[in-house]
Amino acid sequence: MKYSLIATIMTLSLISCPAFSTEYIFRDLMANTIPSGKCESPTKAEISAKRPYKIKRYSKKFCQSQGYGWGLEEISGFGVVACNECTDKKGLQKCYLKDVTVKCKRIKPGSVGMLPGKG
Repeated sequence: MKYSLIATIMTLSLISCPAFSTEYIFRDLMANTIPSGKCESPTKAEISAKRPYKIKRYSKKFCQSQGYGWGLEEISGFGVVACNECTDKKGLQKCYLKDVTVKCKRIKPGSVGMLPGKG
């Protein structure tokens, strides 16, 4: 009887405690990627600007530029390709993506994930 009472009290205490979860702060950003370093034909320059690796890399940098702890949640929009003509070589261009939108996240200060020894 004594053990069943203790077990009941412990079960009720576990059920009544709120479940702790990490809370996040979200921020939407819009930015441009940097043009490639070399001049290329217009079609190759556009393909180079749209490479998935380049989009991911710059999207992470956009979020990290917000400060410590900011990371990429998702890429919302890929923007449009914009090109600049090279001054020294006629007919060649350097392209970049304009208005790339990303959603960044950071752990909310004071949530369980930020308290040492409490998570």
